[in-house]
Amino acid sequence: MGYLFLAIAIVAEVVATSFLKLTTGERTAWWAYAVVGVGYVIAFIMLSLALGRGVPLGIAYAVWAGVGVVAVALISWLVFGELLTWQQVLGIALVAAGVVLLEAGGSHTAPRAQP
Repeated sequence: MGYLFLAIAIVAEVVATSFLKLTTGERTAWWAYAVVGVGYVIAFIMLSLALGRGVPLGIAYAVWAGVGVVAVALISWLVFGELLTWQQVLGIALVAAGVVLLEAGGSHTAPRAQP
């Protein structure tokens, strides 16, 4: 269940970050501020719930940040028409690989209580 909360946190954060684009520039959308604020609040609540359900902090934050960076970069390219250079595409691939390696190498058991 913790990873479901983490997935919701990632989606909320990506939506909020993507809507930041609509709060800047010549044609600012006033309602986008509400989407940004609500999205970030939901993201942090869901991240907290994920941690409370046993997802290790280091893994949760790495997955949250890594997937978020890749998703926002792809959204900025697909939705907003921003360019991606080959170096940025390589960076996206490396971030994705790093997240996979962190998740694969992480312990999925609850930490033991210290004596």
